[in-house]
Amino acid sequence: MDLTFEHIDRPGGYSGFEQGPVRPPSEAYSLLIRITRNCPWNQCTFCPIYKGKKFSFRPVAHVKQDIDLVCKYVDTLCGLSDESGRIDRSRIQLVAETVDCHEMPVFQAALHWFSGGMRSIFLQDANSLILKPVDLIDLLSHLKRRFPWVERITSYARSHTVARIPEEDLRAIREAGLDRIHIGLESGSDQVLKRVKKGASKKQHVEAGIKVKKAGMELSEYVMPGLGGKDLSRSHAIETADALNRIDPDFIRLRSLAIPDGIPLFEDWTKGRFNKCTDLDMAEEILLFVEALNGIASTIKSDHILNLFEEIEGNLPDDKERMIEVLKTFLAMDPREQCIYQVGRRAGFFSRLTDMQSPVRRARAENVCQQLRITPENVDRTLSELMKRFI
Repeated sequence: MDLTFEHIDRPGGYSGFEQGPVRPPSEAYSLLIRITRNCPWNQCTFCPIYKGKKFSFRPVAHVKQDIDLVCKYVDTLCGLSDESGRIDRSRIQLVAETVDCHEMPVFQAALHWFSGGMRSIFLQDANSLILKPVDLIDLLSHLKRRFPWVERITSYARSHTVARIPEEDLRAIREAGLDRIHIGLESGSDQVLKRVKKGASKKQHVEAGIKVKKAGMELSEYVMPGLGGKDLSRSHAIETADALNRIDPDFIRLRSLAIPDGIPLFEDWTKGRFNKCTDLDMAEEILLFVEALNGIASTIKSDHILNLFEEIEGNLPDDKERMIEVLKTFLAMDPREQCIYQVGRRAGFFSRLTDMQSPVRRARAENVCQQLRITPENVDRTLSELMKRFI
């Protein structure tokens, strides 16, 4: 879902409510509050989101105006709701007709948040913790004053940034209301991190992760299967698992690599400098990765359509063997069966291997294979184009 609203900067003046382009899938029902624009690093070769855009801080006063506007419309919506918390659609339409066109984006944001239960807030864009601690604490305090019932406030952050924040400041940020941080670990292999210009080392990833946990925040670490390519796949799996074993994050979220046109990694791939993994390669890599996760109590999440295996989810260590069995079952399948599952998963017919036992779902996947002439030999090439749409 594209949540970007166009803004026009006016020197010294508030330019209106803003929301950035992305948020984690787990924040689908969160209120999005944009406190910075774009990414201060913006050099990762695999990321298409902020290329060509400059990073900037939004003035704290402007962010507070965003928060106050949301609060105004939330109060309006609460006043329209019945005892069950629901609002008749016609009453929403009547209010919408009175909203100034410049405030329509904030009304829509408030309505979306209201409909989702108003339990969580996500701070945008790519690295909110780059703010001075005093400013971030000020904004968190303002959010708490306006929305005291909120259960969770979360944000993206870079390991390089977190590693440089004094522990006492990070604890103060937690006490002010920041409950969870999402960090793009991507890999624990220094070879991979250097090649994709991640701007952080394995040591920094581990240091930042431990610091977040020590501050009392929940931690989501993102891992990108396939990022090492064929040549570094094993190192990518083993070193990433080792980093996570040291951190013991609350969540490990899988985001399989896809390579859209126009990013640096696409050029590396097309010119032969990067040897992309197939789905089978990634299945073997994820198997090696999961097998190497030991001594931690993290929850693995596979909550993105880019992932071939939605069912590689569960709590460690209890669900580890079940996840391993899923991967081994897929790898033992006949190539044609693997092909049908790949197509069915990418087309949205399958969410787990057992869905192939449904005659209706299987027939749909087989029909797509037939219509597009997809075979085990060309399935990865064909599906890589489809996956670009999901980024």
